[in-house]
This record gives sequence, structure tokens and C-alpha cells, in this order.
Amino acid sequence: MLRRVLAALATLLGVAVFVFIMLRAIPGNQITAGLGTEAAALTPAQKQALEAYYGLDQPLIVQFFSWLGNIFTGNLGFSARAQQSVLELTAQSLPVTLELAVFSIVLALVMGIPLGMLSASKPDSPRDAFGQLVGLAGLSIPAFLLATTLLAWLAASLGFNPNGKGFAYFFEDPWLNLQQMLLPSIVLGFGIAAPIMRTTRTAVLEIRSNDFIRTARAKGVPARRLQVEHVLGNALVPIVTMTGLQFGYLLGGAVVVEQIFSLPGIGRQVLLGIQQKEYALVQSTVLVIALAFVIVNLLTDVLYRMIDPRVRAA
Repeated sequence: MLRRVLAALATLLGVAVFVFIMLRAIPGNQITAGLGTEAAALTPAQKQALEAYYGLDQPLIVQFFSWLGNIFTGNLGFSARAQQSVLELTAQSLPVTLELAVFSIVLALVMGIPLGMLSASKPDSPRDAFGQLVGLAGLSIPAFLLATTLLAWLAASLGFNPNGKGFAYFFEDPWLNLQQMLLPSIVLGFGIAAPIMRTTRTAVLEIRSNDFIRTARAKGVPARRLQVEHVLGNALVPIVTMTGLQFGYLLGGAVVVEQIFSLPGIGRQVLLGIQQKEYALVQSTVLVIALAFVIVNLLTDVLYRMIDPRVRAA
């Protein structure tokens, strides 16, 4: 665990360096993004004053370690666009993305695991072909296409468009919040269910070929108990691995869906920060996303030890 924590810290440092360099490689800065074409009319003194205000007059190495030092003190920076600290913005947007990720993962597991087991129950049969077709559709249909199609169809045919209203946090209006989370969770859950389904199918087929499954069947273990306790129980490790990877992806990769459904999540926060060239906002938010991904991976490792005695023995 200590080695994994040290590796996680090294990963976070690498993410910090990479994001810092990539942001500076994008043409423009916070001054040009804020003023637009009017930035060309600035006098040298005005430009110098603005660069000093935003800290752009310092060498890059000084900017990096100044930002990194502030991170350790809990100062993630300040957003001039929102007139709020990055810590406050993240505290507002991160719960939205976490809620969306949890709902999406739950829907993906509800769809993917049963479909994968159904497909593996009789390989090369019509039910297997149906499962493979659904999985292929989930992998190949872009999220933005499914999101816009679903949103437009429900709004036009049923008049259902709760995302057209202002976003409601769960503790403010739970019913409206659940309605606003329904469609984006379905869109993301369908896409994530596909790799979970394929992973489940492969793992179940591998487990079913083992000797202990044939022994349990010969002893007269009921089919339902055999499938749930013996087959699925031993196939959980690759399923948990895939679920952890997909959950980590959702923390930063749901930006397109968040934008389409007007959800003030952390991915949308990064997108707006890039558009406005707010370096501290983007750097700190991406670092928070990377930290969340690392924590998810560590929790996944802990789950391995809980569900598989062979991992504990090793």
C-alpha cells in the first residue's frame, strides 16, 4: 500500500507538470481571453501591469512552484470569471460529477452484468449475438449523438426536458435533481455497460471452463446458486477492475454530456477554464480529477482483497 501511495504521488506530480506545460502551449493567455481583440489596444505599461497582476511576468519555473506551493496550503487559485476561489467552485461542481458517475455506474452494472452472463450462458447462440450487438452499439454510438437524440426526442414527443430548467442540487430539490440526472446517467451508463458486458462475458466463460464448476454441477448445486456464487463470485475481479477504470473516466470524461445537459460538473468547469485561459482553475481542477482517479484505483485494489481470497493469500 505504501508503494502504491508513493506511485500515486508521483502520478499526481506528473499530471501537474503535464497540464502546466500543455496550457502554456495553447496560444493566448488570460489577458487576451478576457479582453479579446481589445487586448491589441493595450499600451506596454497596461500589458505589463496585467501580466504582473496575473503572475504571467514571472519565469515558468517560478509560476509552477508558486502554484504547487499554494496547493499544499489549500489555495487552489482564484477564478476571475466567476469571482470565486477554485476551491469553492470545485466544492460546488465535484458533487455533481460524483452523483452523475455513481448513477451511471449503477445503471451500467445493472445492464452490463446480467447481459454479459446471459450472453455467456450459451455462446454462439441468438442470445449471445444479441448481447454482442448491444455491446457493440454501446461502444460505437458517440455519447454526444445519443444524448442530443434522446434529449430532442423526449422533449418533442413527451415534453420531458427537466434539464431546460436551472440546475437543482439534490438537497435543494431531490425530485427535480433526480429527473435532471436521469437522461445523462442513461447516456453514460449505456456506453459504460458495453465494456462491462464484454468483460463479464469473457470472465464468465473462463470461469465456467474450470474443474470446480463441473464438480459443483455434478454435486447437484442449483443452477441459480451456481451462476451467482460460484461463477459470478469468481469473475468479480476483472469486472471490478473495469468498473473502477470506467468510474475514474467518468470523473473527468463526462464533459460532453455535462455540456449538453447543462450540468455544472467538474468537467464543464475545466472546459470553461480552458476557454477563458484561467490557468489556476484548469490546473487545480485537473489535479483534483487525477487525485479522485488515484483514490478510485486504490479503493479498487482494496476491493480485490475483500472479494478474492487468493489476492489476500498472495
